[in-house]
Amino acid sequence: MVNEAKAGNPMREIRVSKLVLNICVGESGDRLQKAAKVLEQLTGQQPVFGKARFTVRTFGIRRNEKISCSVTIRGEKAMQLLDAGLKVKEYELIRRNFSDSGNFGFGINEHIDLGIKYDPSTGIYGMDFYVVLERPGYRVARRRRIHSHVGVQHRITKEDAIKW
Repeated sequence: MVNEAKAGNPMREIRVSKLVLNICVGESGDRLQKAAKVLEQLTGQQPVFGKARFTVRTFGIRRNEKISCSVTIRGEKAMQLLDAGLKVKEYELIRRNFSDSGNFGFGINEHIDLGIKYDPSTGIYGMDFYVVLERPGYRVARRRRIHSHVGVQHRITKEDAIKW
């Protein structure tokens, strides 16, 4: 599919743009604060809280109530955490984990698998990993001046992400 000349091009290399870790507790209060503490221990960054979009009476959540926390990690720290997360999954992901835009996500059931000591006062939390992949040159779509589009040939496809 991709010829030899394209394969050796340094602009075609795929890299991790960012890794987003998310813990959705489904309620505000003490459990959410403990989940935020787990993310802070894991990453060393302050987590951001997500709010419910609308009230769901069966789940007992109200609109604008804080129900989740997430952290965005970039650079070398993202690669280390991604490697730890994939090690828990034994480096095997199913095809459904990959999106059409070349990004992928997966979940783990216990945060202690990542190497954090178990603390009975905190408990055990599962978390979602979401990885955004990019190629060099993706800045043209995000920059403020001379904003442009990423070409179809340069976009990452589902197959590219699976191969990576």
